[in-house]
Amino acid sequence: MIRSPLRLLAALALVALTFVVVACGGSDNESGNSTGKSSNGSTTAGKKGGKLEQLGASDVDFLDPGQTYYTGGFQVIYATQTPLYAPKPDQDEAEPALADGQPQISDDGKSVTVKLKKGVKFGPPVNREIQAKDVKYAYERAATKNVPNQYTTYFNFIEGYPKKPGALQDIPGIVVDNPYQITFKLSKAQGPGFAASLILPVSTPIPKEYAEKYDKQSPSTYNEHVVSSGPYMVENDASGKLVGYKAGKSIHLVRNPNWNKDLDFRPAYLDEINLVTNATDANVAGRQVLSGQNLILDTNPPAQVLKRVVQHQKDQLVTLPGGGFRWFPLNSAIKPLDNINVRKAILAAFDRTAAIKARGGTFVGKPGTHFIPPGIQGFDEAGGEKGPGYDFLANPQGDMSVAEKYMKAAGYSSGKYDGSDELLMVSANVDPGKAQAEVAKAQLEKLGFKVRLRTVPQDAVYTEWCQQPKKKVAVCGTAGWFKDFNDPQSMLEPTFKGSNYSPDGGNNNLAKLQDPKIDKAMDDAAVLKGKERYQAWGEIDKMITAQAPAVPFIWDDTNLIHSKNVNAVGNAYMNSFDLAFSSIK
Repeated sequence: MIRSPLRLLAALALVALTFVVVACGGSDNESGNSTGKSSNGSTTAGKKGGKLEQLGASDVDFLDPGQTYYTGGFQVIYATQTPLYAPKPDQDEAEPALADGQPQISDDGKSVTVKLKKGVKFGPPVNREIQAKDVKYAYERAATKNVPNQYTTYFNFIEGYPKKPGALQDIPGIVVDNPYQITFKLSKAQGPGFAASLILPVSTPIPKEYAEKYDKQSPSTYNEHVVSSGPYMVENDASGKLVGYKAGKSIHLVRNPNWNKDLDFRPAYLDEINLVTNATDANVAGRQVLSGQNLILDTNPPAQVLKRVVQHQKDQLVTLPGGGFRWFPLNSAIKPLDNINVRKAILAAFDRTAAIKARGGTFVGKPGTHFIPPGIQGFDEAGGEKGPGYDFLANPQGDMSVAEKYMKAAGYSSGKYDGSDELLMVSANVDPGKAQAEVAKAQLEKLGFKVRLRTVPQDAVYTEWCQQPKKKVAVCGTAGWFKDFNDPQSMLEPTFKGSNYSPDGGNNNLAKLQDPKIDKAMDDAAVLKGKERYQAWGEIDKMITAQAPAVPFIWDDTNLIHSKNVNAVGNAYMNSFDLAFSSIK
């Protein structure tokens, strides 16, 4: 995802089997409170009440759980909705949320059954108990053209799943066994991987009788009328319209009056949360957070702010393992990036340490040498920190002699680009994204490329530019990819599988890598388990890296800051503060 989601386990089969209840390994009591310290330095116990405000420069992509795919959207969804499973701070395993226990996977890996808790209710204006039919509708609407999303690669092997998005239809492979049990029948033996994906927001129940009229619009307008199933809700009126959502300005969360704390592991200490989404000067916002009260910053602060925090205000810093990579995708559909030797030259010349410095220095992460990040199985199999051993990624500070070798191999006798084509690079208009893109521009210019850098709001970088082929973006200057769930498949398949690419847009294969051998290797690896699976995905990572589709410049950590009086709890799955666990001291 283009956001930050779990620590991987020893084998994929175990991933799906580790959706365990807290009592199996925690000190949590029945209300969900904990007296233990989380890895981010904050206690997960808190005081009830108060209002928290988050300052940020960009809006969510969607509030609709069937569409959101970015960090900001995940942060809101896991506070306002109850998907089948949900992440818990400082815990590797996904926690049953709407589900009543672990998913049950058949011996042949072709079916997954989930039991649901009784008594969980939708918020107003629906105000009724959630049942299995609501989960079925959530998946079926995600297969329609009116609810475009980036989840379908994780479940398009459900029996009877439409070959392409169209009108709403019954999917026979999604079976409501009874009001509190649902079974997913699969055409491939991908039960363990599918079970792991049930943590995604798309598993959030949607009431058909309420949402269907909005889903009939093209595109769906349910995003403006989303009903809550979690501890909080976006403030709405009697009809369900989200009056608390001011697009591009703010999102106002209040308590869901129908939420039952006895059926939820989330403590939901805060009474009210306001997310400011137009605080475009990250330096100013960062200083306000550090000197103010009841404030948090939504993402990594600019380098100069982070340096100050690390040196003088560490008690206001939360660091989370990223579980992903940041990269500069090179669009292979645009000349001269269609030449593999040109791409290798760019990777060879690129000073990855300079880009890391622009994000805040060595404490924000290590230089990447391939695409599966540390902490995800397959990392060591792909070469670990040293990488696969390709000479064009051997020196993190760049090596112009190697770069010139590849430029000459591409037909440029001087060792530098001497053509007239201009490359369009698009990035966020705020730091640290803007700063890293400026470094990337300079790195390409070292090789003679002409680069035009266009900066846009963060929420427009992907949806309006980098994911849209018609915009002809050669280099995405603010790109990152983080695990959708705990598996190397979630790192590589959405980002590099050619058959998933769509000329109509909405792509995460930003490099437009089209390699049938890589696609086949992914299909073969998808049904494997355990060590064999991780070895296969490690080899796929090597195959991808050999094609030089992007500069993997950092395996990063996420650094978040908060006011002194905020007990800010970070969640490594979504790489942001967990609004359902944070509190005011």
